Amino acid sequence: MADHPDVEGSAKPAAASIEASSLSDQLATIKLALGTSPIRKHLFWACVGIVAVIVATSIGQVLLNRWNEPFYDALARRDMQGFLHQLLVFAAIAGGLVVLNVGQTWLDQMIRLKLREALTLDLIGEWMRPARAFRLANAGAIGVNPDQRLQQDAGHLSDLSTGLGIGLLQSFILLVSFVGVLWSLSSGFVFHIGGYSLAIPGYMVWAAILYAGTASWLSWLVGRPLIRFNSDRYTREAELRSSVVRVNENVDAIALAHGEADARRRLELDLGTVLGAMRRIYSAQINLSWVTDTYGWITVVAPILVASPVYFAGDISFGGLMMAVGAFNQVHASLRWFINNIGGIADWRATLMRVADFRIALVETDVLHDTEERITIGENPNGRLTFENLEIASRDGCTKLAEPHVEIRAGERVMITGDPRAGKTLFFRAIAGLWPWGSGRIGMPAGEVPAFVPRKPYFPLGTLREVLDHADAAVSDAEISAVLAEVGLGRLSSSLDRSARWERELSDDEQRLLAFARLVLRQPKWVIIDEALDTFDGATLRRVLSMLEARLADAAILNIGRGQQNIEFFPRSLAIVKDIERPALKPVRVRAGAIEPPPAVAAAYQET
Repeated sequence: MADHPDVEGSAKPAAASIEASSLSDQLATIKLALGTSPIRKHLFWACVGIVAVIVATSIGQVLLNRWNEPFYDALARRDMQGFLHQLLVFAAIAGGLVVLNVGQTWLDQMIRLKLREALTLDLIGEWMRPARAFRLANAGAIGVNPDQRLQQDAGHLSDLSTGLGIGLLQSFILLVSFVGVLWSLSSGFVFHIGGYSLAIPGYMVWAAILYAGTASWLSWLVGRPLIRFNSDRYTREAELRSSVVRVNENVDAIALAHGEADARRRLELDLGTVLGAMRRIYSAQINLSWVTDTYGWITVVAPILVASPVYFAGDISFGGLMMAVGAFNQVHASLRWFINNIGGIADWRATLMRVADFRIALVETDVLHDTEERITIGENPNGRLTFENLEIASRDGCTKLAEPHVEIRAGERVMITGDPRAGKTLFFRAIAGLWPWGSGRIGMPAGEVPAFVPRKPYFPLGTLREVLDHADAAVSDAEISAVLAEVGLGRLSSSLDRSARWERELSDDEQRLLAFARLVLRQPKWVIIDEALDTFDGATLRRVLSMLEARLADAAILNIGRGQQNIEFFPRSLAIVKDIERPALKPVRVRAGAIEPPPAVAAAYQET
């Protein structure tokens, strides 16, 4: 969060001490996500189906390779009848392979779809656990732009994993199918050198392994930097998209401030970082192309060159040569899977790192900072809210109540004030359980769930009726209309079934009024407000307080704010103070991609 003259307790985050997460950690995380997904059975059977199809395709490829010898021998003999017969055999084999290829394409798409569904649902479920998204958003770089990791990265990882996984499986099965064929074909190869005969068992198999192994090693050596470059590019792309969204959401303020030039400069800078990242990727890809393309062209003649000495010695026929060449190409194609996919593997590795590290962060945010002392939150059987020696730790001091022991009874109305930078919103978040670091005890009334009213209300997408009845029992239209009229939003009574982005249609004060209308419709017994009343003018404030008096007469209401607005409504007052002499939170070591240390979080949480 940027420094600002009005920021309470603003502070810049400290550097994090980070340990890298390993590939095994990342793979284990994805395995856990898929293993607990409700989609896992569909995904399992789709994988079983594609394995069966690939095995059947490999059998067809072996039959097609065997077809080479009689077909080319028929051509060499100018045997028309044999030639036509082999064409019919080819049509049968090719027809079966076409059906299998179409089936494989369909299963490929289903696996991509189910894999993305499973991954994205898991990430959404972990992200939306209570308070996780809030804590992660303020936890450093890993919490920035979660939309890209949930939408783009999860989808990209699903596509890459499916494509690379199926390709690897297909290459392995083809290798197993053809290595025996190639070994058998090259078992009779004898080299005649200077009157000596030399037989090398499985000669063409060893030649294919040596050839593909050399190419794979060079490809990995040249293409390895792509992992880092791709990861950096995705980060830069997310920053550019975030900047565009930020400008789009603030176009009115930008226009009023004549800030188009500054906004354009910021966007151009972000675009420049994206283009720089892309240039590094393209340079690495060009270097990789020198290796892969060179080997690709050599492969056109390599199997013939390998088998030619035996052919010219007369030890195999032309059909046998073509059969050996076909088997060599299949084995070599299987072995060069790594060469052909080095760019995709680097991209997959970078994407896996982003998605898995994000999920690791989501899980570890619940157990982070075990070295820090925590506030105890319990329940009071007497139905009262208590604060016992409560001290809330932050980077620049300790926030607490002036009174060490405070008890608030049901139905009480309390005004809680404090100087600027005292940490009023930090106190609000501690009561809500969002900020657990500190000491002391918060005792909540047993069996009650307080309603928390932040300064900036949240409205889910949907109709106005859904916004007002969100997650609660439905109320009548007449009741909704009456409450809207009481807060001065009677004009919205005719829009109950209209869907809209209400945070864009309503002014800031109107959004807060709508939040108070929703509050009284839910009828909570305990209400805790964070400065949401401070911006209202006198007439509006009186109208809201009058509604709360009439409709929440028995509710306990705590208003954390800047000053005493209405001493009759809030007869009791408490004060929040900050002790700047208290020690700051201590940094801890965490894994990269998880969470940054408490000082960074504390600084980010500071209220405006």
